[in-house]
Amino acid sequence: MANPFDGMGGMGGMLGGLQAQMRQMQADAERVEVDGSAAGGKVRIRMNGTQEVLAVHIDASVLGDAELVEDLVRAATNDAVRRSKEAVQSNLREFAARMGLPPGMLGL
Repeated sequence: MANPFDGMGGMGGMLGGLQAQMRQMQADAERVEVDGSAAGGKVRIRMNGTQEVLAVHIDASVLGDAELVEDLVRAATNDAVRRSKEAVQSNLREFAARMGLPPGMLGL
């Protein structure tokens, strides 16, 4: 099927390249790994750039108090989500700069 943008001064090729770069950024986000923690590392959550939890570590010293464990897991997860979003936003800012896009164009 013909690309409808082919007759627009090379826009089709540019858009195709942009799509390929966006797919690459998604793949890069999946490879980003961050750790969130609580209670000085007694609870740690490893997460990727798409906010998928990859691993959970809970130190045995906090296991006696279920409510404490719940609070610490929630805090560590929120920390991991924040770090994951920061890492992905940093990658998006680099992408926008390489593309010569204005800083606000990607909502960053």
